[in-house]
Amino acid sequence: MNEEDFKRRTKQLALRVIRLVEALPQSRTADVIGKQLIRSATSVGANYRSACRGKSTADVIAKLSLVEEEADESLYWM
Repeated sequence: MNEEDFKRRTKQLALRVIRLVEALPQSRTADVIGKQLIRSATSVGANYRSACRGKSTADVIAKLSLVEEEADESLYWM
């Protein structure tokens, strides 16, 4: 998978999670969990794009670790 494929897939993830959260029943629990899930899932793509613009190898690695953390958090909320 190349950089453009990963950008496309992370954007698709964000859009699918947004649609999922919008379909949840209106409840306090769904609102809290939904907000957390949207925040973490949309952050995956945003942080990946930031990593693609890294200034050094160390910067790219640090930013990719954020991508990994947000993806793991998204899995937790799902």
